[in-house]
Amino acid sequence: PRWENIYDEPLNFNCSNRQSISSISKHDNHREDRLWEFQCKDTFNSNPQCFWTPEVNDFDEEFTFVCPNNYVMTGMSSYHDNKHEDRWQFQCCQIYNYCNSNCQWTPYVNNYDEEFTWLVPSMNFLVGAESIHHNKHDRRWKFYYCTRSNC
Repeated sequence: PRWENIYDEPLNFNCSNRQSISSISKHDNHREDRLWEFQCKDTFNSNPQCFWTPEVNDFDEEFTFVCPNNYVMTGMSSYHDNKHEDRWQFQCCQIYNYCNSNCQWTPYVNNYDEEFTWLVPSMNFLVGAESIHHNKHDRRWKFYYCTRSNC
């Protein structure tokens, strides 16, 4: 695997231009941190308009984040602190001439302290993430994904 971060250090990942996240990890119970690996897929016909969110949570807090309508997730960033664990930001990019539709949440893709690999279902795009945190463990994750259709 090509890990995008090292333990107890920040994570800063975004897909190459015109791509979005298509798969998302590994957890180390001793460090209460994750090594992250991502894959990307071709998504945009032209250079998209993108933005990074401010932090969507405070240390140790849960969050639910969804990109604005007709945007998809192209990046994830986390600041990790051993005492307080992590805060998250996301990069979203607009899909021109397409609309998100048939959106749905996954169930939790992992238990606390459990490794996981999650693939965005075929013909779908990652649009959001939700996570709960437990101080003696790490995070559990859900993901929000959509198909796209002509507007």
